[in-house]
Amino acid sequence: MQLDRATRRRLADTALAVVVGALVLTAAAFDADTTPVDFALVALGSLALAAYRSTPRAVLAITTVTTTAYVVHAHPGSLSALPVLSAVHTAARAGRRGVAALASVVFLAGFATAGPTTQELVERTTLLTGWFLCALVTGLADRNWQAYLRQTEQRALEAERTREEAALRRAGEERLRIARELHDSLTHSISIVKLQAGVAVHLARKRGEEIPPALLAIQEASGEAMRELRSTLEVLRTDEPTGTPAVLVERARAAGLAVDLRVTGEERPLTATVDRAAYRIVQEALTNAARHAGPAKVLVELGYAQQELTIRVDDDGTARPSCAPVPGIGLTGMRERVQALGGTLHAAPRTEGGFSVRAALPLCPPGDAP
Repeated sequence: MQLDRATRRRLADTALAVVVGALVLTAAAFDADTTPVDFALVALGSLALAAYRSTPRAVLAITTVTTTAYVVHAHPGSLSALPVLSAVHTAARAGRRGVAALASVVFLAGFATAGPTTQELVERTTLLTGWFLCALVTGLADRNWQAYLRQTEQRALEAERTREEAALRRAGEERLRIARELHDSLTHSISIVKLQAGVAVHLARKRGEEIPPALLAIQEASGEAMRELRSTLEVLRTDEPTGTPAVLVERARAAGLAVDLRVTGEERPLTATVDRAAYRIVQEALTNAARHAGPAKVLVELGYAQQELTIRVDDDGTARPSCAPVPGIGLTGMRERVQALGGTLHAAPRTEGGFSVRAALPLCPPGDAP
């Protein structure tokens, strides 16, 4: 049976706590002055390490208090510092540098009272001080390394999104170029052929002459070719969305963005223009949140009212009201879509932090009314 990642982590953390506890308890067992209370203190301080991922500060506090009480009472050797060293390292790795340093000082102060002679006290305390400094430094180095790995992964994801967007944009531009070329070259020529064939048929009928079958075939074929060409050009020029806002939310979640979708009102089918605009607004807002909001939470809300559809995309990212955004192509295109439908758009930083995009789209925009 294959275990999931969370279960493997819990088992590894428990194994670490057991190994640390076993080492310290073994050393304590060879000390004739160790009491049952000392064994209990060592076991409690060591086993607490199993929860260091979820509550590093609580684990550090429990381990420091119990192990310091043990060394003050039993005067053990330097190996007794192992649980606190582990807790200090994990706390520093979680970014709790201050409490980790404080815990180190508390334990070293308690350990300093356990030395039987001044020389041994200085030697052992100095050695342990070096160990604690190493624990702090390695914890911070591990934290920085993990942050570097996360940033590298984020940059790779951003580069992949940028490549996909650039490829889609190039494909769209090429599609429009082909449409223009077809329109400029073929449409004019076919129109001339159809016009001339029509004039020839008209003159033949006017004169009472028999119309050649080839001429009728040319007239019919040219008309059919014009209809087919218009359909092809319409397909090439159309920028239809390939999904729904719900699909966009799922894609954003799969990419690592913390986003929720909320739908209010009675959900119902929308006209093609409103549906396309809603899709593009949500798509652009989620793209901006992924790029600029940092590790933020995003809420996408679609509100169906009697006369309009309201779209709200809010994040709690790094944007601040004091720094007004510079409208780029995305925001400009979003605003143009909304205005073309007779709606309103508000896109700006929120007072409480983060960025908000709010759009109101009439459900029967100009040109779509029956």
